[in-house]
Amino acid sequence: MINIAKPIITDEEIEAVTEVLKSGMLAQGKKVEQFQKEFAQYTQSKYGVATSSGTTALHTALVAADIGPGDEVITTPFTFAATANSVLYSGAKPVFADIDPKTFNLDAASVEEKITDKTKAILPVHLYGQPADMDAICEVAQKHDLKIIEDAAQAHGAVYKGKKIGSIGDLGCFSFYPTKNITTGEGGMVTTNNEELAEKAGMVRAHGESQRYEHEILGYNYRMTDIAASIGLTQLKHIDEFNAKRNENAEYLTQHLQEIDGVTPPYVADDVTHVFHQYTIRVAKRDEFKDFLNENGIGTGVHYPIVLYKQPYYQAQNITGNCPEAESAASEVLSIPVHPSLTQDDLDTIIDVIKQASDKIL
Repeated sequence: MINIAKPIITDEEIEAVTEVLKSGMLAQGKKVEQFQKEFAQYTQSKYGVATSSGTTALHTALVAADIGPGDEVITTPFTFAATANSVLYSGAKPVFADIDPKTFNLDAASVEEKITDKTKAILPVHLYGQPADMDAICEVAQKHDLKIIEDAAQAHGAVYKGKKIGSIGDLGCFSFYPTKNITTGEGGMVTTNNEELAEKAGMVRAHGESQRYEHEILGYNYRMTDIAASIGLTQLKHIDEFNAKRNENAEYLTQHLQEIDGVTPPYVADDVTHVFHQYTIRVAKRDEFKDFLNENGIGTGVHYPIVLYKQPYYQAQNITGNCPEAESAASEVLSIPVHPSLTQDDLDTIIDVIKQASDKIL
């Protein structure tokens, strides 16, 4: 089986963790501080606040931005549940705007249609590693005096018109889950160029402390460990190498898949650097197509099969939406392997099996 994802863990990461274990400093300490600094620099941000997961990074950012009960946050329904769930954690309401069918990212015109007097922020997701159209989103945000919180969980190293993702909005949020472009095992990061937001985010992730045992606000235990940070520091050295290999694999796949009838390879917008956290095609009869690939040794993923406002919990809360492009994408998208560990034989096998699937199913 050619897996859909494969974390790259070497002796370098193992040695880094061993060093931390031997030091006796296992919780948040100097390694976290160093990782925050280096990751912020990498994303062209002034500040980084490490957290225990991408989800806690999102919640931390929303609370730091004073999002709370009575507020609305406009986001996409075509994403992992953590994006909108984090809005609910803050006490606010997620409002769903539709997507651009080519990039799968938030459509700024749809966002503007959803704005009310309760809207306080826009939460775009840089889905699959492709930057959202941040110029258009920033224009809407500035026009209506809204904050922007970037969900960059899948976009480590992605670039929009010369700017690193995570540095464009008021706050950026990253995940270091094992399948991401770099990992810490589990972890997250909030990035920002605003000192006040950085300070508040740091308080939110550590029980609201401004200093030891002095709690100024309601906070949480969202801290990263030095064990996780030591892995992140090692992975960060290789992120550009990993992303370059993902792009190389993606280019090869697209070169061959664009010739296959019924298969639509990923679109890459102008003036961006896509980092291909996922390589996602569109096909009719998606579920049959997926089953054929799985039966023939190709791992796949459907990211995501159900738009969020059709999820049982959201329906129970009467959180609705009307996003036809998102619903259409949810019925057709299929992610196939693109990770840096793929060999040339793997890539050729993937292409060959997709050709077979097309001939048989489409």
